[in-house]
Amino acid sequence: MSTDHEREFAYTDADFNRVKTIIYRKAGIHLADSKRQLVYSRLARRVRGLGIESFGAYLDYLDATPQELQEFVNALTTNLTAFFREEHHFSVLANFIANHRHNKPCRIWCTASSTGEEPYSIAMTLVQAYGSYAPPVEIIASDIDSQVLRSAADGIYPLNRIQSLSQQQKKQFFLRGKGRNSGNAKVVEPLRQLIDFRQINLLDKNWPISGKFDVIFCRNVMIYFDKPTQLKLLERMVNLLKPDGLYIAGHSESFSHASHLVSLVGKTTYQLAGASREAMHEF
Repeated sequence: MSTDHEREFAYTDADFNRVKTIIYRKAGIHLADSKRQLVYSRLARRVRGLGIESFGAYLDYLDATPQELQEFVNALTTNLTAFFREEHHFSVLANFIANHRHNKPCRIWCTASSTGEEPYSIAMTLVQAYGSYAPPVEIIASDIDSQVLRSAADGIYPLNRIQSLSQQQKKQFFLRGKGRNSGNAKVVEPLRQLIDFRQINLLDKNWPISGKFDVIFCRNVMIYFDKPTQLKLLERMVNLLKPDGLYIAGHSESFSHASHLVSLVGKTTYQLAGASREAMHEF
């Protein structure tokens, strides 16, 4: 059927197809037909907030209002994250640092920082690995979503978001809110200072970054792209890796179809195809 009359806003198959086309063109995200209801639920709040009567009218507004495109992308991009999610990757990072301290400074790119839990987990790992609040590292954390980047840069989280951390990590890296900030925790300033938050659309022709990286975290990002886009992005990213650098993917991502670019050297951990494995023996 083309229209679901029971919904608050008219929403047709044609509307969904327009959304699919726009988000693919702008962000490279491939929406399966099974995401039809998800799209409605994500965008309905925006349609309501603008006082627009239907999805078709909203998409016409989107076409005519370039500044709305960022709000559209923000609404549709998924931001599921947690501190030390897929914890084995942070052990990999700590071991890598132990074997590469002589190659300092270490440069890391977290390509989907979301609300900040991942880059802050990287920063905590580095502080502990180097035994210093000022380790010789550079961390760039990027996301396409401007709203979550602002939240990440603030570094403020409800206490239940840090429950999984150890008591030592909570004490070392967070300040407990008091008064009107009660119920929240804030990342300590030295940790925040280690991270450079930047808005980057991975589909942009030019990324505002330069130089080579020791480690690139690109976890649970590629799953939203089709295979040709995955290969194109992977090739661009690995070209930014140092010869012995690491590319760290998400638990549901595999690059067996890209063996000419990367080789699997650990659980969802890759190096450049043909790179030396000497530094990998502890993984």
